[in-house]
Amino acid sequence: MAAAPPSYCFVAFPPCSKDGLVVFGKNSARPRDEVQEVVYFAAAYHDPGSKVECTYIEIEQVPKTHAVVLSRPSWLWGAEMGANEHGVCVANEAIVTREPASESEALLGMDLVRLGLERGATAKEALDVIVALLEEHGQGGNYYEDGSSCHTFQSAFLIVDRNEAWILETSGKYWAAEKITEGVKCICNQLSLTTKIDAEHPELRDYVKSQGWWNEESDFNFSEVFSLTDDHLACSSGRESLEKQGGDVSAQAMIDVLRDKDSGVCVDSESFLTTASIVSVLPQDPSFPCIHYFTGTPDPSRSIFKPFIFVDDVKLVPKVQSPSFGNDDPAKKIPRFQEKPDRRHELYKAHEWARSLLENDQDKGQKLMRIMLDLERQGLEAMEDILTRAEVLDPAEVVDLFYDCVDTELKFFK
Repeated sequence: MAAAPPSYCFVAFPPCSKDGLVVFGKNSARPRDEVQEVVYFAAAYHDPGSKVECTYIEIEQVPKTHAVVLSRPSWLWGAEMGANEHGVCVANEAIVTREPASESEALLGMDLVRLGLERGATAKEALDVIVALLEEHGQGGNYYEDGSSCHTFQSAFLIVDRNEAWILETSGKYWAAEKITEGVKCICNQLSLTTKIDAEHPELRDYVKSQGWWNEESDFNFSEVFSLTDDHLACSSGRESLEKQGGDVSAQAMIDVLRDKDSGVCVDSESFLTTASIVSVLPQDPSFPCIHYFTGTPDPSRSIFKPFIFVDDVKLVPKVQSPSFGNDDPAKKIPRFQEKPDRRHELYKAHEWARSLLENDQDKGQKLMRIMLDLERQGLEAMEDILTRAEVLDPAEVVDLFYDCVDTELKFFK
């Protein structure tokens, strides 16, 4: 059975976060050579009876989909993490449970991230979308772009909006969820739900009793029932990193946590690397915009977080989008993944050059990193100003925001 990649997701609510903000973050740990792109899809209306082609299967489309911005492995349809125009953020974790994950092609957990964002205007709506699709279509198929082996996992999700978060953990079509409205929470590639369950599959307890996994003599503990081993509380290092921030969790504090290699939150191992990261700041006051920071490049300790704000006619950023291979993409041909095309986008290639400089010329590399981190700091300060000023944000002020930040980053790499 494949080991689940050790990704971490976080959320901090007041009073642990600053200034009435909900702060969300995720490091996406994936195979080292996988490229993630940052893509935006505008809100759209769809014809009755139309379909949507997900990574492996086609499902019914809904009449309207929300605008979304996603960080995703560039070979698939869904996303590791992202946000929508209503201030909902969703991230996915690959997990292993005592129930083997299906190799049959169905919806990936990453497809469910995108579908939840496109169809849910609140965290609870996104959760309802995900569990309904799980019931109807199931989850399964290869999580990696690998033609030699099928790597399958169950899914966990952190679903957040301005008011609440939901931790959703699944095994097959069965699921349980916990609602969070205060404090800090971390999930990783282990089950974390115990006896506090605020919503669940209606047949969950009957199913586990029929399997002989629970006999009603003790409290129902989701992790104990579904875990293969006793390591279902292994996310403590990530939670401790965030709790060290006290009541001051801000965008910068979350970025610092995601860059922490000593704790294991920032993964850089023989098999896996943090291939992309996100931090989102969701003001509980709805008169202020939500701000989403993406790296679009691997290893947050060597990347910079660039801000994105939803406005109409937001400028697309081809320089963080991978090349499209259409129907010739080996991910779409059967049998799948017989070749591995070059999916690197322009920013990824520039980042590779910068990484080489850091490794081969420390003085020049460190100087470049200082310049890049100063650029990031200026962006964070500008966004903080937006969240503290009295006047309403002019959309024209930020329509090119993410585009300009990527463009500036590329200029420093040249």
